Amino acid sequence: MSVQATLTSPAPALGAAEFRTGWPTLLLALVGVGTSVSALLIYSLGTLIVPLQQAFGWSRADLQLAVSFLAAGGAISINFAGWLNLRYGMRAVTGVSMLAVAAAFGAMMAMPGSIGWLYLGYFLLPFIGIGTTPVTWTHIVNLKFERHRGLALSLVLCGTGIAAAVLPSLLNGAMARWGWQAGYGALAGLVAVFWLTMAWRYLPKVVPRSTTTTSTSAAPGVVIDGMPWQQAVRARNFWVCNIGLALVVSAIYGLTANTVPLLRDLGHSAAEASGIFGAFGVSLIAGRLIVGVLIDRLWAPGVAALALALPAVGCAMFLSADAQTPVALLVLATALCGAGAGAEFDIAAYLVARYFGLRDYGRLFGLHLSVVTVGSAVAPFAFAALMRASGGYRPVLMFCAVCCVVGPALLLTLGRYPPRSAATLTPAQETP
Repeated sequence: MSVQATLTSPAPALGAAEFRTGWPTLLLALVGVGTSVSALLIYSLGTLIVPLQQAFGWSRADLQLAVSFLAAGGAISINFAGWLNLRYGMRAVTGVSMLAVAAAFGAMMAMPGSIGWLYLGYFLLPFIGIGTTPVTWTHIVNLKFERHRGLALSLVLCGTGIAAAVLPSLLNGAMARWGWQAGYGALAGLVAVFWLTMAWRYLPKVVPRSTTTTSTSAAPGVVIDGMPWQQAVRARNFWVCNIGLALVVSAIYGLTANTVPLLRDLGHSAAEASGIFGAFGVSLIAGRLIVGVLIDRLWAPGVAALALALPAVGCAMFLSADAQTPVALLVLATALCGAGAGAEFDIAAYLVARYFGLRDYGRLFGLHLSVVTVGSAVAPFAFAALMRASGGYRPVLMFCAVCCVVGPALLLTLGRYPPRSAATLTPAQETP
């Protein structure tokens, strides 16, 4: 028989009541995003590069490739996150992942001298931490919020900004006292503490799959509807969104991993470089909150295009920097890059939910993240080649600037939001 699958308009949203009842979900997801395996690895790498280089003699160009292995593992593993959550429940999947991630970070402390072990660890960790990805945390937020979904997602995804702001100084202090091993030990401790104090108690056991009924875990009046998988993956807008954001994320990955070493090359100490990079996390949070408020009120692709172009300005400022450049300008350049990074994930989560609904959100957002991380896996090879050829960061910054112009421009072609009216689908369009 035919199946009704719609982007149905929900009952009148509850405004402030959403936050009164949903704040525990926001807090849980905020910490979850900040301690996700992807956030911990990418925002710690810049601080770890110099200590690892000094301990093992690995070149910075070779260390760049760890991002590629991380992204490659994420591109494959994230496609299974939504399916596993539906099959076994979020609490079980995420619980196993967190404990395994803590153990894996502990194992990294005993890493031998071959850089192949580093690559292997960064490739496997996304599989081990599959339950900690943004697919899990944004899904529970999308189920709980409707009217203020953009703001709720931006608040939750500030977890990456907190990670970017806190991790460099935390790891730098630990490694200065106990060596590079303390960096991975600190990451293991963060995951373990979150699981023991919050996640095991408050994570939902299951996520509803129904496309026509309201879940007790969803916001009152929100129907778990949307475009079926087969229809969404054939939609032009889905791939425009994927490609545009993949370009931006590739650039942001490069900027995140290279800013601290770049600042060190400009003559700043490890502590000074880490302190300047802290502006990345602070501006990431600010950009995320501002964008979250705006996309609830304005056309989200337009807001995204403006916000995601800011790193291009930051790259231009870094291109003209030298040892005499005032710290304030370096902080501003770093902040502009962070503001763009802050806009990306909440924009992506919002666009997938807004254009395609929640029916297959887990799988669609997982596929989106997979495409994005493929770009992030390929880009560091280009970065490493550019660094070897030039001996500096100038070509990398130029590459990132171009990505942050072209990617946002593509989002401007997404067009209007789809009408929220019923659409009857044939049985062939129904998701198995």
